[in-house]
Amino acid sequence: MARKKYEEEHENHERWLISYADFITLLFAFFVVMYAISSVNEAKYKVFAESLGKALSGRGAVNVAPTTAAVAPAPTVSLSTLVQRRRAEALRREREVMRKLAVKLADTLAPLVKEGKVRVTQSSRGVSVEINASVLFDPGDATLARESDRALRALAVLLRDDPHAIQVEGHTDTTPISSGIFQSNWELSAVRASSVIRLFNESGVDASRLTAVGHAANVPAASNDTQEGRARNRRVTVMILSALPDTTTEISAR
Repeated sequence: MARKKYEEEHENHERWLISYADFITLLFAFFVVMYAISSVNEAKYKVFAESLGKALSGRGAVNVAPTTAAVAPAPTVSLSTLVQRRRAEALRREREVMRKLAVKLADTLAPLVKEGKVRVTQSSRGVSVEINASVLFDPGDATLARESDRALRALAVLLRDDPHAIQVEGHTDTTPISSGIFQSNWELSAVRASSVIRLFNESGVDASRLTAVGHAANVPAASNDTQEGRARNRRVTVMILSALPDTTTEISAR
């Protein structure tokens, strides 16, 4: 009997390469699909969304958010809002400048402030330095007294380099003037204001910044029914003018 030959099959140790190649091919295909999805043409997508919206509603486009990440546009600010913000900031800075000036003026005139003969006030008009007329003038006179010269010149030194306009206002009480020099309290109050203006100008304050106003008894600070009220009303007010919207605050000497 012929002996049947049996040949043992040789074992293949490289079959794992087939599975590995299949895996690499699938992985490559996966990344190609992901890239294709992430690279949507935005312009074509918008056209598609608009056409789809019209087809579905018949009234216009439907807002469809794109699949790609989009940066939200920054909120727009109107020109009027920007102007208001800049103006508010400028007013804030100006208010602070005026506050510091008011404190300096109060400190310079500290002895008179403590005696109640001078009041320094910051208001919507600016900084007001209210000086009792008895400090500056003899009764019925518009010539500055010698004692007032030092205080006014110290005031002028502070205001000399300040850019704000200055309005000096003369005030009287309701008692009619009996002096032969002045016909009424109008003239007396106006000339008193002019006397202070002249001293400021001589002390280096630019004349273009200075204005003299006579109010007579028409802007009282107190009642004219009492002696104390009439004494308060006889005054000269130095206004450092400003357009700041601020509340009235009296500044005390430190």
